Amino acid sequence: MRKRARIIYNPVAGREVMHNDLADILAVYEQAGYETSAFATTPAPNSARDEANRCAKEGFDLIVAAGGDGTVNQVINGIAGLKKRPRFALIPAGTTNDYARALRIPREDPVAAAKVILKPENHLLVDIGKAGKHYFINIAAGGTLTELTYDVSSQIKSLFGYLAYFAKGAEMLPRVKPVEMDIQYDGHEFRGKASTIFLALTNSVGGFEQIVPDAALDDGMFSLLIVKDSSMVGLMQLMAKALKGNHLNDPRVIYAKAKDVKVTPLSKTDRLMINLDGEYGGDAPMEFHALHQHLDIVANVAAIPDKAISDISPDLQKAEDDFVRGVGQIKDE
Repeated sequence: MRKRARIIYNPVAGREVMHNDLADILAVYEQAGYETSAFATTPAPNSARDEANRCAKEGFDLIVAAGGDGTVNQVINGIAGLKKRPRFALIPAGTTNDYARALRIPREDPVAAAKVILKPENHLLVDIGKAGKHYFINIAAGGTLTELTYDVSSQIKSLFGYLAYFAKGAEMLPRVKPVEMDIQYDGHEFRGKASTIFLALTNSVGGFEQIVPDAALDDGMFSLLIVKDSSMVGLMQLMAKALKGNHLNDPRVIYAKAKDVKVTPLSKTDRLMINLDGEYGGDAPMEFHALHQHLDIVANVAAIPDKAISDISPDLQKAEDDFVRGVGQIKDE
């Protein structure tokens, strides 16, 4: 039986780039050996998530998310909780496209992004995160600074890209209010005021690759960054350092690797909203767990820096061991 693929695309993502390229994209996946169909998301809540879940349960072999980071997150939430998960691919068509950047998927040409699948070696087993009942594939964050992502409209992001975030961030800095919180991570604890907390699965955060520079896609760990209480001037200094990757040794920053993290506000009057892949994911208290090599994903493997991929995954190690044993048996015979 021929393999089946379903493209789940956001018809209004970015500058509506999918409309002109959809026929060519379908042809690429047909060339890769998939009987391919497409689904345009609707304004209904969780449209992409529900379609991904339906297709996975019906036995589709490949689910493709075509849109921005929000579409990618919804599709991940549709398949991550299943025991049998299809391979996942993405075609970036949004504004920042953080996860596509981490996978070195072409971000300006949807057809070129689809063609990554044509090389059989272009796939990885990658980690994803679980936050309460939700899943995320790139980043979870909380704190006043992260709230600017909710306040920038999709139209403004499409027109001005990163500049929209900088403008909103500059507007919000005067009213940054740190939150008294307890953060437990793999046997360690931070208890005090913090402005922001990040749990990253890749090194691409908001389009920048220096904020968590040593994040790996498949090591089973979050890169945890806690920004302690700081003045407005101090936060601006840290933001400038972060753009150059010089912030990790700053005494106002805690940086660690962790598999399990629990975040709890210490005051009932403080609301700590959690951002998952750029979308609102609920309020803390919340527990976060890194799921090791949970998803088989199409990626431009040769272009990904070596430090972003573990030496070898358990499945690849098993295949290599089986091959070596097979060669040994042949020699013995």
